[in-house]
Amino acid sequence: MHKPIIIINFKTYPSSTGINAVRLAKICEKVAFETGEDIRVAVAAPDIHPISWVVSIPVYAEHVDPYPPGRHTGSVLPETVKAAGAAGTLLNHSEHRLGNKELEESIRRASKLSLVTVVCADTPSRAEEIANMKPDFIAVEPPELIGGDISVSKAEPEIITRSVELVKHKHNISLLVGAGIKSREDVVKALELGADGVLIASGIDKAEDPEQALRDLLP
Repeated sequence: MHKPIIIINFKTYPSSTGINAVRLAKICEKVAFETGEDIRVAVAAPDIHPISWVVSIPVYAEHVDPYPPGRHTGSVLPETVKAAGAAGTLLNHSEHRLGNKELEESIRRASKLSLVTVVCADTPSRAEEIANMKPDFIAVEPPELIGGDISVSKAEPEIITRSVELVKHKHNISLLVGAGIKSREDVVKALELGADGVLIASGIDKAEDPEQALRDLLP
């Protein structure tokens, strides 16, 4: 079994923003160093700089907008997150979806700045559509399972196998899966079905002991 990529999406929980985001990122780095696992974090834009300043694991933005520098008040630009220390970005999460035109431009602009692009899709067919935009990773997450207690690995394993066929085999793009991932069993099953890693949030962000929760997740 290959070593998985684990991306922890901090979202905007009180336990994973501001000073708590820095604390959680340090925990993730500690576990990554002690286990040798590939652990990355995706954080809110204001937290990118303070986190990237104190950890050496990859720090991603949770989102960037497709606009160039200029009159775009309130937007999060790829140039801004890059300057703050981000190595990549999530895009098109189910909580922040983009239309095709905006998504394709966001991927193009981020890639031009050498930011790793991890683009979310809610179904295998949507994942294949996004694959034509050539992101670095596609993360398939059925929205009805996000934040729940049953993982995509257990509830709908066919989503993973179909996505593997359409994304990895057809387009040679690395595939992550998410939604309800909370245990080592969930991760191992996803890898056995062909995924390259997982995208996880509340299972770590809201855990009473995030370090132990993360260690328990690793295969």
